[in-house]
Parts: sequence; C-alpha cells; structure tokens
Amino acid sequence: MGAMAGLAGAGLVGPSAMAQAAPAAGGGRLKQSVSRWCYGKMSLDELCKQAKAIGLKGMDLLDEPDWEIVISNGLEVALPNGPSGIKDAWTDPANHADLYKKSLELFPKLAALGIKNMILLSGNRRGLSDEQGLNHCAAGIKQILPAAEKANITLVMELLNSKRDHKDYMCDHTAWGAALGDKLGSKNFKLLYDIYHMQIMEGDIIETIRKYKDYIGHYHTGGVPGRHEINATQEINYRAVCEAIVETGFTGYLAHEFIPKGSDPIASLREGYEICNV
Repeated sequence: MGAMAGLAGAGLVGPSAMAQAAPAAGGGRLKQSVSRWCYGKMSLDELCKQAKAIGLKGMDLLDEPDWEIVISNGLEVALPNGPSGIKDAWTDPANHADLYKKSLELFPKLAALGIKNMILLSGNRRGLSDEQGLNHCAAGIKQILPAAEKANITLVMELLNSKRDHKDYMCDHTAWGAALGDKLGSKNFKLLYDIYHMQIMEGDIIETIRKYKDYIGHYHTGGVPGRHEINATQEINYRAVCEAIVETGFTGYLAHEFIPKGSDPIASLREGYEICNV
C-alpha cells in the first residue's frame, strides 16, 4: 500500500529558502500552535504566556493535567495526547480492548473542555504487511469512532518516519494513512501530516499536501535535517509549504514541533511563527 519514498523535498536551501530569514508581513490565514515537549525546560504557564504574545493560538501534545492550565491562559488545546504510545498501539489487536477503554474515558473529558481533536498513533509493524497493519488498525479504530463522533472529537493519526526516528512504525507513508481513512469512512478521522517526518520518508511535500488535502486535519513542523529551527539552516521552504496549505482551504492547526537549537528558544519559536504566518 505505502507510496514509494520521494526524491526532492519541498525546496532545497537556496535563494528561496534563504529568504525565510526575513519573511514578508504575514496574513494570519494559518492558525499556529506549539508542541509542549519541545520546551520542557520552561514552565507551562510561562510557555503559554510567551506563545500567546507571539501570536500562537494553541498548544499540542498535552496530557490531561495540562489541559485546563493551557485553556486558562487563553490558548486552545489543539491536539492532546491520546490513549497510546508510538510503538504499542492499533497494529496489534491485543491492544484494542485497552485502547478502547482509555479512549472512551478520554472523550467526555475532552468534550467537556471543548477540545475537538485527539492524536492516534498506529504502533509498530512487528512483521506485519501494510495490508495486515491497515486491517488491524481499521478494526480497532472502528470500535471507538461512534463514541468520537458523538463527542465531536476528530481522531488524528500521525504520520512518522520509520527511516530514522521511529524504526518499524507502520503509518509512515501518506498513501497508507489515506487508505486507512478510506476504510474508516468518517469525517472524524484525519491524518496528522508531520512535514519533518514526511520530508524524510517521501519528499514532494507540496504536491502531496495538494493530493491528500481532504485527509489531513493537522500539521507539524520541524527542520530537516536535525528537527531544529525551520529557517534557512535546513532544506524545506516552509513559507512556500504554508502558502500551499492555506491554498487548499485548510482551517485547522499547524503546530511547531522543532527542537530549538539556538540560545534563545522563544526567539526561535517567534521566527518559526513569522515564517509560517502567511
């Protein structure tokens, strides 16, 4: 099922990428968020204040104790953590009963706070073919979809690279994730298109976004190589990618999930925001 790994990415370092260092005035057409784990040395309250001052609207990858803190600071919980880790999840039917129980416990809590999304992770292959993994994931997620739909929660399956960071991860190509979406057939299931991960696995970022726009419900950023700042130190032209995203009519969140390498992590976050503020 999986698509073949692509060649070139959305843009190599050169004049167009270098221009990101001094982005044009933004249009604010793209809601931006930030992933909590990338700023773990900073208190959550301080990160919320800094993010809000920059212009970000939400925060990603939060556990339950953090939800109300983020909301009280005037930000949205854009994408909370779900019922599983990366390796052990929906690819193994032995996990389904536990994931079902945990998901049904999470849905009413999310709905009570007006949180609209929850991340899912496929789990590792462990010798499964693409088709076997697809069938196992679909069978498990179908069990929780009615409750997600009732609670108005969109389940967002993350695409990760299995080449470098998450060896053996199943949902590692956009075509495979889209095939899972087709099997589930619900508007409450979408993909988290992680630009960093998919540049490593496939490249051809902008055309892939255009092709699979109806399957994508969330985006993550990160510089390639290294997963650091998304400026001219790396190979993706993020401003062009973000222009392409808004041209698809996307209204969800793009969340920054890069690990700041510079001495001032908030300055890096502000720079990333400005690059993507199209």
